[in-house]
Amino acid sequence: MGQIVLVTGGVRSGKSAFAERYAACCAARAEAHVAYIATAQVYDDEMRQRVDLHQSRRPADWVTYEAPFRTEDAIRTAGASHGVILFDCVTMFLSNDMLQYPEEEQERDSFALHVRARIGALVSAAEEVSATTIFVTNEVGAGIVPEHRLGRLYRDMAGLANQQIARSAAEVYLVTCGIPVNIKKLAEDI
Repeated sequence: MGQIVLVTGGVRSGKSAFAERYAACCAARAEAHVAYIATAQVYDDEMRQRVDLHQSRRPADWVTYEAPFRTEDAIRTAGASHGVILFDCVTMFLSNDMLQYPEEEQERDSFALHVRARIGALVSAAEEVSATTIFVTNEVGAGIVPEHRLGRLYRDMAGLANQQIARSAAEVYLVTCGIPVNIKKLAEDI
């Protein structure tokens, strides 16, 4: 059974850089190879710069799986030959998934069931493989309330997705100002 680690934080909090260091440490301890599951899609120059930054930090021996959709299959494929999987990121995956559906299908209550099933598929895949899967996600609920319905729905679904993964995670790190804190350990101590 695989182990799940969740890394969350705000934009530019340092969460991806921390997750990359964590993955490298896990791989070194286990003498394992790292698979990187990338969920972003490039639609403009600004997004290309973000993707380029992430790519430039990755060691050359990490194998990248481009998987904006059907990411549970990418987890299973990567887990067959890698001891560590870095999944970056859940909120981008969620955005990709949500935008496949017309507005009338994104009704809050029923769509929450859909998101629960999609995140459940990711968690199940991570639990099935013999690897440590590190999920990176954004903490989007700490900011202002979005002006538009889709933004509010996305914020709510991201919060539910993060909670769902956190329940299955052995460790949950909140990264702020580049500093990671294992909040699941803190919660156990209370």
